[in-house]
Amino acid sequence: MKNIVLAALLLLCFLHKLSAQNACPMNFQWKSDIASTCATMTMTMMHDAGDRPYLYVANKEAGLKVYEITALTAPTLLATVPTSALGNLDVMHLTQNGNFLYLALGNSFTNPQQGGMAIIDVTTPAQPVVMDYFIVPGSSSGGGIVKTEGTIAYLGAMQSGLVVLDVTDKQDIKFVSQVIPSIQFPRVPNPNPNLYNARGMEVKNSIVYLCYDAGGVRIINCTNKQAPVETGRWCNPIMYKPLNHPKAYNNIILDDTLAYVAVDYAGMEVLSIKDTTAISLVGWWNPYNAPSNNWFTSPVHANEMHYIPSMKRVFLSTGKSDMVVVDVTNPKLPDSCTIYGGESNGLGTWGIGLHKNQLYLSYICALVPFVSNWTGVKIITFDTSVTEVEEPIATQNSFIMPNPNNGTFTINNGEVLGTNSTLTILNILGQITHQQMLYSERETIVMTLPNGLYSYHLFNIYGVKKSGKLIIEK
Repeated sequence: MKNIVLAALLLLCFLHKLSAQNACPMNFQWKSDIASTCATMTMTMMHDAGDRPYLYVANKEAGLKVYEITALTAPTLLATVPTSALGNLDVMHLTQNGNFLYLALGNSFTNPQQGGMAIIDVTTPAQPVVMDYFIVPGSSSGGGIVKTEGTIAYLGAMQSGLVVLDVTDKQDIKFVSQVIPSIQFPRVPNPNPNLYNARGMEVKNSIVYLCYDAGGVRIINCTNKQAPVETGRWCNPIMYKPLNHPKAYNNIILDDTLAYVAVDYAGMEVLSIKDTTAISLVGWWNPYNAPSNNWFTSPVHANEMHYIPSMKRVFLSTGKSDMVVVDVTNPKLPDSCTIYGGESNGLGTWGIGLHKNQLYLSYICALVPFVSNWTGVKIITFDTSVTEVEEPIATQNSFIMPNPNNGTFTINNGEVLGTNSTLTILNILGQITHQQMLYSERETIVMTLPNGLYSYHLFNIYGVKKSGKLIIEK
């Protein structure tokens, strides 16, 4: 059975890659580079949230950098906030709320530091002012991410979990509470505590959607700021059964009742979060055959992400592959849209920023899991007017009609396979849900399966085969 599941995943991956090569080019235009050094790596960056022509860069050992970008082809360094003004902690991530930047502090790489957060006043971006910084007591694995909502800041402090901070007074950050999710989920033998890190996050109405690395996605209800409580959790079961090797959940984006989640070398999952106590898998962009692929050899290491709702496009920094844009017009069938960069250019991304039609990609120096020999920021623009007319799935696979269907459909396989063929239906986890012999060239299939995305596979006695995607919607 294990071999059947793995074979099915391989076939799904193959079909996905065949149908997803540059399906919707977006006319990317490189504008400029902001180069750094491997001793002062760029982690991520963001355009000024107030639409002023400034770029804020989390430059790790070099602190916070502020660039004036009125001319995208000629960014100008305006100011630097060194780590010496931030408790000697590296700058790893940043977000903005009004005229204040919030920095996640603390190297989480090979020489980890304590984790912390700083507040920077950028009312005048050329003259940033450090308001205050906070260091998490007892922390030793750095800072991963920071988000704000109202007067509360939420710090993803890697192994130190989620830290809730009161930032009402910007000059006096106050500790409110801390929650370190259990490493006993998912159920794997002898979980390694070093692999469980609070590193990706979204916040909505005091609910924190936390990416907990090997610990999957955790839902932390912070309505009571003094006593946050975990109320939901998710990890794709195929990630650790039977391989016992969950992948890294790195970042998350919310889209109404859906969440798009970057899962390192396992692509991007689309989750239903309508009921956060019962999260379910809706779709999976998995072009490199997780969980059977390898961390060191995978072309994709999905990390930071951004989303344009009007275009239904998710922009993913993908390490060795620079950036992939994923089309989520149909969340059940997320598909590669286009790419920027490539697998063989010796470069690897970490962060991604998005503002209107401007993209910012940050690159890191690395030896594992991929080799990257340059660090800095690439500024890119793209054509937002590009649209795509999608070919109906029924047209793509005209021998199975209708598609989508309610579980009843007709297979016209005479010209492809003839008679005496075998039909196998698998769910998104690669499990066989229906199998039967077909004895005629045209046959009606009736199944009682729940709504969702499936794959079908037809084989005849001569080894001829046909496969594709099947959607059941009742």
